[in-house]
Amino acid sequence: MPASSPATPPVLTAGARIEAQKAALTQAPKTDPGESRVGVVIGSVAVLMLLAALDQTIVSTALPTIVADLGGLDHLSWVVTAYMLASTVVAPLYGKLGDLYGRRTIVIFAVCVFLLGSMLCGVANSMTFLILARALQGLGGGGLFVLALSIIGDVIPPRERGKVQGVFAGVFGVASVAGPLLGGWFVQALSWHWIFFVNLPFGILALAGFIFGFRANPERVSHKIDYAGALALSVTLAGIVLVTSLGGSTLAFSDPVLLAILAAALLGFLAFILAERRAVEPVLPLDLFKNNVFLVTSIVSLLSGAMMFGALTYIPIYLQIAKGTTPTQSGLQLISMTFGILTASNIAGRYMGKTGKYKALPIIGFTLGLVAMLMLTQLDASTSSPYLWGALLLLGAGMGSIFPVVTTAVQNAVPKNRLGTATAAGLMFRQVGGSVAVAFFGALFAVRMAASMGGSGESAALGNVAELGPQMISGLSAQAQAALAANVSGALHPIYYITAVLCALGLAMSFFLKEIPLTNRHVPKGE
Repeated sequence: MPASSPATPPVLTAGARIEAQKAALTQAPKTDPGESRVGVVIGSVAVLMLLAALDQTIVSTALPTIVADLGGLDHLSWVVTAYMLASTVVAPLYGKLGDLYGRRTIVIFAVCVFLLGSMLCGVANSMTFLILARALQGLGGGGLFVLALSIIGDVIPPRERGKVQGVFAGVFGVASVAGPLLGGWFVQALSWHWIFFVNLPFGILALAGFIFGFRANPERVSHKIDYAGALALSVTLAGIVLVTSLGGSTLAFSDPVLLAILAAALLGFLAFILAERRAVEPVLPLDLFKNNVFLVTSIVSLLSGAMMFGALTYIPIYLQIAKGTTPTQSGLQLISMTFGILTASNIAGRYMGKTGKYKALPIIGFTLGLVAMLMLTQLDASTSSPYLWGALLLLGAGMGSIFPVVTTAVQNAVPKNRLGTATAAGLMFRQVGGSVAVAFFGALFAVRMAASMGGSGESAALGNVAELGPQMISGLSAQAQAALAANVSGALHPIYYITAVLCALGLAMSFFLKEIPLTNRHVPKGE
C-alpha cells in the first residue's frame, strides 16, 4: 500500500489566520505570573489608578479659585466635563488595544499621556488651555482605569483576583472623599497648580515600578484594527456624555445644539452596530452579549454606576445647604461611606478567594444599597449625623460588595484574548450609568426646587440653588434658611426613591447571574 502523501494545508483567509494565531496564543498565558513581580505590579497600578480617580474629583473645590485666577466662568463646567468625556470615550479603545498589542506598552503610553496632560494643566494660563489640557489628561486617565483592572487578569489567578479587585474598589471610594479634601488643602496651602503637579512624582515612580515589575509578552500576532467601530463608538459615547453633562444646565433640553448632539449619538450607535457585525476584530464584539456573565455584569455596572453617582452627587448639596456645613465638613461626612467600601470590598475579595463563588455578593450589595436609599428618602434638616453616617455606611458596603464581583466574574468568563475588552465594557457601562443618572437627577432636582421656591420673599430671589454657598446662606434670615433647607430636602426625596428602584432592578438582575467557579488557572474559560 503506497504511503499516503501529507495533506495539503487549507488556504486561510486573513481573518481566519488572525483568529488561529489568537487561539494559539490563548492556550497559554501571555504573561507568566512567576516572571512578573506581582507585588510591585499591583502597588504600581493601584497608585496610577488612584491618581486617575482623584483627578475626577480633586478640582471640584478648587474651581472658584481657578476661575478667579484664569477667568472664563462661562466655561467652568468644561474643566470637569473635558476629563470625564475623554476618559469615557477612550476606555473601550484601551481595553481592545491592550488585548491586541499587550498591556505593558499601552500602560506606558497611557501614563505618559496622563502625566503630560497633568503638567500642561499645572502651567495653564487661560481657561481654554486648561480645558484642552484636561481633555489630554483624560485621554490617559481613561486608559489607567481599564488597564489596571485588566492587568490583574494577567498576573493573578481568577480565584485570587477578588482580593485585589477589592483593593481597587477601595481606591475609588477613597478618591471620592479624598479628592475634594485634597483639592481644598492644595488651594489653601500652596496653589491650585499643585492639584496637577502632584501627579508627576507619584506617577513617575509608579510607572518605574510597573516597568520593573511587569514582564512584556514577546509574542506578536497580525491584527486588523476596527477603525470604523472605534470611531462610531467614540461618537456614541461622546454624545451621551455631552448630552448628560450639558443638558438642563449649560444647554436647555430643547436647545437645537443639544438635539443635534443627541441625533449624532443615535446615528453613531447605529453605525457602531453595523461596523461590529462586519469587523474581523471588533472593538466591542457583539457576541460577548450572548455570554450570560458579560451581559448581566454589564447591566449591573450600569445600575450600580447610577446608584453610586446619583446618590453621592447630592449629599454635599444637602449637607451644605440644608445642614449649613462647610465644603470640608461635608467631605468628612462621607468617610463612613469610604469605610463601608473598604471593609465590604475586602470581605468580598476574601470570600471569593476562599469559596471560588461570587453570585451572592451583588445580591447582598444591592440589598444594602436599597436599604440605604430608603433611609436617604427620609432626610430633612433635622436628620442626625449618626443616621446619615449609617445610611452612607450601608451604601458604601453595598458598592464594595458589587464592584469587585463585576470585574472578577467577567474576567473569569471570557477568553483571555478578550479580557481587556470585557473589562473596559464594565467600566464604560458604569460611567454611562453614572452620567445619565446625574443628568436626569439634576434636571429633576432643578424642577422640584423651582416649584418649591416660586413664592415671594427671600426664597423667590435666591435663583439657582446650585449657586448658593455657605456665606450666602448665612446671610439669610432664620425663616428663609429653614424654608430653603426644607425645600432642598424635599427635592431630594424623589431622587432617592428612583435610585431605590434602580437598586431593586439590580437586585433582580443579580439572581440571573451565572456562577462559573473561580479557579486557580491563569487562562479563563470561554463560555
